Amino acid sequence: MADPQVTTRVLRRLLASGLLTRAERLLARSRPADLAPILGDLQPDEVRTVVDVLYRQHRAAPTLAELPPELLPQIFDALGDQRLSQILARLEIDDMLEMVERLPEERRAPVIAGLPDEKAGELRKAELYPADSAGRAMTTRFVALEQTTTAQQAIDRIRAAGDDTDAILYLYVVDEKGGLSGVVPIRRLVSAPPDRMLGDLMIREPVSIRADADQEEAAQAVTRYNLLAIPVVDDESRMLGVITVDDVIEVINEEATEDIYYMAGLHEEDRVFSPALQSVRRRLPWMLLNLCALFVAAWVIGRFEQTLEQLVALAFFMPVVAGMGGNSGIQSLTVITRGIALGEIEFSSGLRLVAKELAVALAIGTVAGAAAAGLATLWQGSALLGGVLFVAMLVTVAVAGMLGAAVPLMLKALRQDPALGSGVIVTTLTDVVGLVTFLGIGTLLIDRLS
Repeated sequence: MADPQVTTRVLRRLLASGLLTRAERLLARSRPADLAPILGDLQPDEVRTVVDVLYRQHRAAPTLAELPPELLPQIFDALGDQRLSQILARLEIDDMLEMVERLPEERRAPVIAGLPDEKAGELRKAELYPADSAGRAMTTRFVALEQTTTAQQAIDRIRAAGDDTDAILYLYVVDEKGGLSGVVPIRRLVSAPPDRMLGDLMIREPVSIRADADQEEAAQAVTRYNLLAIPVVDDESRMLGVITVDDVIEVINEEATEDIYYMAGLHEEDRVFSPALQSVRRRLPWMLLNLCALFVAAWVIGRFEQTLEQLVALAFFMPVVAGMGGNSGIQSLTVITRGIALGEIEFSSGLRLVAKELAVALAIGTVAGAAAAGLATLWQGSALLGGVLFVAMLVTVAVAGMLGAAVPLMLKALRQDPALGSGVIVTTLTDVVGLVTFLGIGTLLIDRLS
């Protein structure tokens, strides 16, 4: 793959010199995924020229589909409504819907009006489905035939469809009402005798997903059953569309990014190309919430001011207790959140998982606490101080592991995103428990520790 910076520099030089033929050859050698970030580095007039070239090469639509969402506004600003309509008309319905939703409100109506009637109708239907649903992620370009169709007739139908369908991975078999009856893998189809009927070749009772189901459920089903595509049906099992594996990869990336961002207190739309002011607005509320959580911990420490004045050595080990507890909580939180995201966990197994994480945390807390107690004893020359540190670390790490498992499961039971706010909740409670345990035991034994 060519270096994007080199390609951008060369491309801008060719455009400035009016050498459009050479620019076209350069663009023709680049893949859409490699061209997408280059568009973000161009000026509006350069974007218009490049998009015109790509449109003539029938590559403008796939290139825009590869663009990071935060770069789309500046590309939209450089293109007129008519050109945008022409490009959107060449996109799959799921990509088209995503593009339209990112258009400024005042431009949506004229751009949609410029679409062919058939495309505009598909778009209106897709908009009826809930956000992040399978109906919005599916493509409506697929091949569906009846059971009495022969293998040769099916192959002829696929050949006749040409580019009007996505990459064909399965042939779908439907009844006279359009209800999904089965699927035929393409390998099975092409290796079958020409006169063999699809009803004899199909896999019955195929895995499918409702159009109103969350797109994450579709991704989980594709992963669990090792599918290359999954059919989308309505409440009467009528075939509506297909979600292919490339769309599933996008869904997995989106959901993984969302979970990671939520755990770090970030907005899911905050990306590397986002404007600085926009990033500040999105990050500041979470940072202020985290600041409040830290002040809770500071308030707890303040309640033990006299103890710390009498034995300053306790202050040396507060970061150790809080840090180990925080790490334990985040480890459990990450494992459980991943399990929920991949559909590996049901709420009915929640108590068993919490117990397992508690047992793991107790084991880790015992070993780490013993090591910390030994080091504290050698450093401060007080076995009793080491014992206090051991008990505090054991309790803190155990409670953190339990909370790291319990909090996301509770959020899931409340129908909230398990990653949303879990990190802040777990670390705050862990810090409070750890500091109260450590300083509380220290206060009770202050006379013997001094």
